[in-house]
Amino acid sequence: MIQSAPKTISIYLESNPNPNSLKFVVNELLVPDGMNFDFPDPDSAKDAPLAQELFMYPFVERVFYMSNFITVTKKEEVEWIEIQSILRDHIQKFLESGKLILDQHNPEPEATGEETETVKKIKNILEEYIRPAVEQDGGAINFHSFENGIVKVILQGSCSGCPSSTVTLKAGIENLFTRMMPNEVKGVEALG
Repeated sequence: MIQSAPKTISIYLESNPNPNSLKFVVNELLVPDGMNFDFPDPDSAKDAPLAQELFMYPFVERVFYMSNFITVTKKEEVEWIEIQSILRDHIQKFLESGKLILDQHNPEPEATGEETETVKKIKNILEEYIRPAVEQDGGAINFHSFENGIVKVILQGSCSGCPSSTVTLKAGIENLFTRMMPNEVKGVEALG
C-alpha cells in the first residue's frame, strides 16, 4: 500500500492597519476565489470547524476566511507577541490534518435582481480599484445597496472595527467614487 505524503502547509503573518487583526497567509487556496466568510462570533461559525476551534481561545474576537488567508481579530488587551505563534501553529496543524475549514460544501450564491447601470458601475469600481487594496489588508468590502446617491458597503475581516476604516472609507473610497461618478455618488457608508 502506498501512503501519501503528509500535507505541508506554510504560513506567514502580515500585519494590517487594524492593530487588533493579523493576517495568516497560507500556501494554498482555502476558499473559492472571490468568496469570503466572516465569523464575528462563535455562533456564526457553526459550519466552520477551524473558526470554531479558534474561538475556543479567549482572546479571539473574530475570524475571517478569504482566498489564501485567515484574518484573526484579537481582544485589545492581549498583545500579538503573546499569541501569534499559538494561532499560527493551531491553523497549521488543522490544515495539515486535511480537515475542511467549512462544513458547507456549496455556499448559497447571493440573490441578484435587476441591476441598474449605476449599480453595475459601482460594483465594477469596487471590484477593480477597491477590493484588491482591502484584501491586501486582510479584509473584504462588499456592495450592499445604492440609494439617494449613497453607496452602502459591508466591511469584513480586519476592516470590521478597524480604527482607520472610517478614514479609509471617507478619504479613500468615497473620494474615489465621487471623482469617478460625480453625478451619481454623493457619499459612501459602511453598514454593521
